[in-house]
Amino acid sequence: MATGGRRRLKAVAIIVSAVVLLGGGAAGAYAWTAASREPSAPRSEAGAIQHPPLSPVQQLLHDADDPLACALTFAGEGAPSDPVLQWQNALYQGLPIPARDGFVFGGWYPTEAAATAFDQAARVNGADAVVCVDQQVQLFSAWMTPEQNVAENAQIPILMYHQFTAKPEGESGWLRGNYAYIGDFEAQMSHIASSGFYMPTWDELSAFIDGRLFLPAHSVIITDDDADQSWFDLAVPVIDEYKLLSTSFMITAYRQDPPPSIYVQRRSHTNDMHQAGDNGKGRMVNWTADQIAADLNTSGDILGVREVIAYPYGHYNDTAKQGVAQAGYEMARTIEPGLVTIGTDKLALPVVRIDYGMTVDALIKRIG
Repeated sequence: MATGGRRRLKAVAIIVSAVVLLGGGAAGAYAWTAASREPSAPRSEAGAIQHPPLSPVQQLLHDADDPLACALTFAGEGAPSDPVLQWQNALYQGLPIPARDGFVFGGWYPTEAAATAFDQAARVNGADAVVCVDQQVQLFSAWMTPEQNVAENAQIPILMYHQFTAKPEGESGWLRGNYAYIGDFEAQMSHIASSGFYMPTWDELSAFIDGRLFLPAHSVIITDDDADQSWFDLAVPVIDEYKLLSTSFMITAYRQDPPPSIYVQRRSHTNDMHQAGDNGKGRMVNWTADQIAADLNTSGDILGVREVIAYPYGHYNDTAKQGVAQAGYEMARTIEPGLVTIGTDKLALPVVRIDYGMTVDALIKRIG
């Protein structure tokens, strides 16, 4: 073979060898790179990436899909294990009242130290706005003995307001006493807000009466009867200003306004029993238990809640109580003077009536 032919064959051989070496090198480099990577996420048989399951808190927030959602968890003896959903633009809703043999529940607190100390100023309930960090919050349970609960000797006032007036001299006519001067109301609410009163919810009051829940002696419940327009126009702005939980007892046949504030709970003043019956007294003491229950069922359906009613005119009897219970309500408020204590009749809750001319000093003498 000529010299030129041999040279060409040698060149081809060199080129082929280089390609083989380069190919092997590339393959080796690829293998090393792949081996150095982190293990990939597990895949299903179909090849889809499998993610670890969400925690209960994560699942709750994922399902809510709202930046205002808040996952509330509980800690301490008797605390529920499952998180519950709350909303950061609202008050706490449906906080549980757990039971534990031989103990009385002392409420929910933001820290274990506050729970141990029964720190009333820190205690959290449905009168408080939800505050979360990274859409999560935790509350701690507190417990005491029945003897400690009784020793507190709590006597809970339920304040009963009706209408309001901007006239310092009051209104004229036979309903004059029902009208609270708004200046007096503002002073009363300022006192309650600045004095550290605890504001029980109705389910808390019920559990307190049963002896299942501790309420501090320095507690008060604010209510208004009839949902008069003056309540909306004059009183609710004051309630909002001081962020005080209150209850508006509404006659649902007459008006069904939505809550005017997150601090105003709507409860039943019956649907259409705020009228006189055949004997001049309220329908509540003229109708049968079935008729009463039917009216209260209508009211409960409209308001979306059954819990407590206010007797129209304060009139009630055993038949009225039967109708209230038959409709699924647990409590009923009268107009009889007094304070709520452990063992009070839940279907005959007494009140502290607020009449025209009652100053903040007069209120202090009644409730502290």
